Amino acid sequence: MTTIRLLTPSDRAAWEPLWKGYQSFYEVVIPPETTDLTWARFHAANEPMHAFGAFDDDGTLKGIVHAIFHRSTWLPKWTCYLQDLYVEADQRGLGTGAALIERVADLARENGAGRLYWMTHESNERARRLYDQIAERSGFIQYRKQL
Repeated sequence: MTTIRLLTPSDRAAWEPLWKGYQSFYEVVIPPETTDLTWARFHAANEPMHAFGAFDDDGTLKGIVHAIFHRSTWLPKWTCYLQDLYVEADQRGLGTGAALIERVADLARENGAGRLYWMTHESNERARRLYDQIAERSGFIQYRKQL
């Protein structure tokens, strides 16, 4: 049985390999100082960022997800952005990703959010099969400009 809970500062050593696995999956490298800042933000009371982990029966961290709350010009309520969902390969297809998403959805509801959304790369077919079952595809295409 998978247990989903907020990550605590003592979970960093277990979180970091999954965080690096996520980066590897998307072929990006996030500098260590940004990782340090991100980890600190997850645990700062004044930050709208949260990190959850999925733990197996042995207490091993098998999946992570991050959530960020922000305002929207389209909605009167908060919006929750689900970011960085990653599940170890041996857990994929077993419901761990769906459980992490549902925990973020619960957090969003608990905090009065009006919408939960996330993105994935168009080539991430396995994840998209799950997402197509549990959410509505918006049809929007993301553009970004590095500053």
